[in-house]
Amino acid sequence: MSAEYLHEIVDLPYRKCVGIMLINKDRLIFAGQRIDGIAEAWQMPQGGIDEGEDSFTAALRELEEETGITSDLVKYLAESFGTHHYDLPPQLIPQLWGGNYRGQEQKWYLLRFLGSDNQIKINTKHPEFLNWDWMTPKELIESIVDFKHTVYQALFKEFEDFL
Repeated sequence: MSAEYLHEIVDLPYRKCVGIMLINKDRLIFAGQRIDGIAEAWQMPQGGIDEGEDSFTAALRELEEETGITSDLVKYLAESFGTHHYDLPPQLIPQLWGGNYRGQEQKWYLLRFLGSDNQIKINTKHPEFLNWDWMTPKELIESIVDFKHTVYQALFKEFEDFL
């Protein structure tokens, strides 16, 4: 990578997003295996905030779009104090979001799943996950891409009373 390209990356903004830490009655965390094959990584549901949309509404929409879980099947527990952000590896930037963002800045919500596993439907209109599972924080950290480690570890600390 050229120094000029790396300098251009630093000037890019972060994409405004939400993330959802969904826990079940056993305090395990929902994780989905990305369908796009980027390092066969797992992650919690996340996504962009539409124009004019507040972050909590975006979180509920993204959760339903990615998992089929509707808002009546979750209970709000907490939200992150502020936002968390991560930088994409430089080689991924041109492949995602038109190369317009250096990474994501996310507001996170902690929700409890009130439904049963058979109500989780990852085969949605625009699927994002190939598989899903309930994981401990340790299992999830071992299954995500490296550039998300700092954010996930901060979230596990922030929401530790619920996990």
